[in-house]
Amino acid sequence: MENLYALILGIIEGLTEFLPISSTGHMILGTTILGIKMDDFWRSFLIIIQLGSILAVLFVFWRKLLQSFVLWFKLAFAFLPTGLIGIFVSKYLEFLFNGYVVAFMLILGGVVFIVIELLHRGKNYAVNALEEVSFKQAFCIGLIQSLAMIPGTSRSGASIIGGLLLGLNRKVAAEFSFLLAVPTMIIATAYSIYKEPSLLSNASSFTPLIIGFVVAFVVAVLVIKFFLKFIAKFDFIPFGIYRIVLGILFFYLYMSGILDAGSEFEP
Repeated sequence: MENLYALILGIIEGLTEFLPISSTGHMILGTTILGIKMDDFWRSFLIIIQLGSILAVLFVFWRKLLQSFVLWFKLAFAFLPTGLIGIFVSKYLEFLFNGYVVAFMLILGGVVFIVIELLHRGKNYAVNALEEVSFKQAFCIGLIQSLAMIPGTSRSGASIIGGLLLGLNRKVAAEFSFLLAVPTMIIATAYSIYKEPSLLSNASSFTPLIIGFVVAFVVAVLVIKFFLKFIAKFDFIPFGIYRIVLGILFFYLYMSGILDAGSEFEP
């Protein structure tokens, strides 16, 4: 069953990591429905398959990354506030790791997406290409991305909202969010392993790890390409509605006792 679970969780990771709908919330649902006990192996698994998603970004955007070293500096500048805030603040945010917080942030993020889209209808965005993103805008997007330390916010959702508020059009906001995931997720993964080096030694069953990694990579590539085509024609309101519905579902599951609002976040 481990291989089947790995396949399903790899699909969930690839589908949700870059869409603004909270991969954390979907992983909670996925592991709960599958009846997976979050032991050291599965914690290692969830960290490692994220690297498949990172590789998907590099696969899709390798030309742009090779053509512009300035873009790398902008991404590093954008990561700076997230990194600094993460180092000094993250340990004080443990009380937020609760299912009700996830549900609330899903709904709040959905409302914000809908409001922003309604307010910006017909607006001419100032930034219509990645090369036009300034260092100041990159830094501010990274600052807003740091809100994703609150579970349920969605890293991609926060950075996309930040981009829209700072004048990036939908496509550029999404592209910058995808690329910003590379330093953010690599350093977050490295930090997790630094804090608990035993996580790698616990990843003893390689077959499900390989399955999850490859599936997450393939699905993430497809999702990134689909998402960029989707937002070229449509806005983010469908994702806002989806977040609200999912958040309400979480509240129902927690209040009815089907899910435990705290157990999913236990070490």
